Amino acid sequence: MYRQIATLSAICGMAFLSACSVAPEYAVPQMTLPAQYKYALSEREIVGAWQDAQPADASVRGEWWSLFDDPALNLLQDAARQANPSLQSAWARLNKARALQQEAKGARFPRIGTGFGLSRERPSPVAEDVAHDAATPFRTKWRVEAGISYEADLFGRLASATDAARADMQRDEALYASVLLALQADIAQHYFLLQELDAERAIFAKVVTLRDESCRLVLDRHEAGLASEFDVSRARTELESVRSEALAVDHRRAIAENALAILTGKLPADFSVPVKEMENVVVSIPPGLPSSLLERRPDIAAAERAMAAANARIGMAKAAFFPKLDLTASGGFESAELGRIFDWSSRTFLLGPLVGGALSLPLFDGGARRAQLDYRLAQYEEDVAIYRQTVLTAFREVEDGLAGVRFLKTRAVAQEAARAAAQRTTELARLQYREGHISQLDVIDAERSFLSHQLAASRLRGEQARTVVQLVRALGGGWMVESHADETKQDDVKQRLLTMGSEASPMTPEAFAGFVKNEKAKCQEIVKISGATLN
Repeated sequence: MYRQIATLSAICGMAFLSACSVAPEYAVPQMTLPAQYKYALSEREIVGAWQDAQPADASVRGEWWSLFDDPALNLLQDAARQANPSLQSAWARLNKARALQQEAKGARFPRIGTGFGLSRERPSPVAEDVAHDAATPFRTKWRVEAGISYEADLFGRLASATDAARADMQRDEALYASVLLALQADIAQHYFLLQELDAERAIFAKVVTLRDESCRLVLDRHEAGLASEFDVSRARTELESVRSEALAVDHRRAIAENALAILTGKLPADFSVPVKEMENVVVSIPPGLPSSLLERRPDIAAAERAMAAANARIGMAKAAFFPKLDLTASGGFESAELGRIFDWSSRTFLLGPLVGGALSLPLFDGGARRAQLDYRLAQYEEDVAIYRQTVLTAFREVEDGLAGVRFLKTRAVAQEAARAAAQRTTELARLQYREGHISQLDVIDAERSFLSHQLAASRLRGEQARTVVQLVRALGGGWMVESHADETKQDDVKQRLLTMGSEASPMTPEAFAGFVKNEKAKCQEIVKISGATLN
């Protein structure tokens, strides 16, 4: 009776100790967040109907680049996701972390093994308690056995290791999402850079044509004695100068296209992007609440998971100061003759020391365990500082993006006005030069100013598009197009449509195509019956 009570008490005691953990309680450091962004656009300034998909750090990001409605960009994004080496490397790191997590989880289960072998020994006379000069016989043993071992997680060492491995895996998941988001943003920015350079090439092509016409006009005036050879030389200089700048743009485009090829995992020789000029980007993105940024940014999620892993490893270092209990047992068959190894009388078993367990505790290690604990504490403090810095950097990037969107929008309006004025000035200068009212130098100055404003306007459009991409990246991605179907359900919209003799009936593109097909068949039947013809 007392033996049963003692056994039950021992089991309950080990179960209680297994539930204990010396790891410190984990909590994400609190940071003071602003109520709103400093440079966020007001609701009146937001163009388009866009909504945030609100992904958490583990959620799948939306195809935010679809807001630009560019099929070529969509194809580039798909190609990069399939073949980019950096993304594949990040995926491999994630798989390694998953394997390590499974390994850490496996350490908490019993380990079972089997073996078969032969041993041959000759014991010493002292071991056999015979005379010192006596001859002892050789002994042969055949053994077939199975063994089991298990470490009782008395103070949460294995649990802390499992928590650390899980946090490492989640960190690598977030890092993969961060690499993917950075890749998507880089592709979009390089793609828009190509469009910006294509627009510049078109501008220079027009300017070269105009400069060539101006050069011919000066030659005609020179032959008529109305212009000097100096005027002809200056006109040719301006023409060749513009041609040189056009070639520089071609060079920059080739470099940008090569970079885009590498991002999509292709060789530059096998890659090309069709020419397409930059268009105005009229997309404004609502940034949402600052507090949601901590959930959307994958790099913030990765930094937070690194803190959690470091906290769990503190528990592992503390558990090293407490006893460790290993339970072992083995059983099987043992015989001096191979033919009798499976006889019932050959059975054998073995329990580890201390009645099936080995309770161990290092008493002196020269301060190694203390140093390991200090290292883990310092690692946690470092990860906390990295987390705080990551959050600060994220807010700065968002504010930079919002400021860029706001000020570039105003600059674009002013630049377009300046471009239009410079264009009119150039037209007037050319007209007055033909009539002999101004000199060629005045025309050249006007053309230079016009070219400068054209290039500035084109580069501003490209910068606007890349700034929108950078803002999406700073916000953590996950932006999706909002359906306009709900807008047609609003009372004021329905009333306005009714006054126009229309009724809103939202449908999918497939349903609309079927509707058009049916209406077309009805109209053909009506025309056929009425006998109507075109006059």
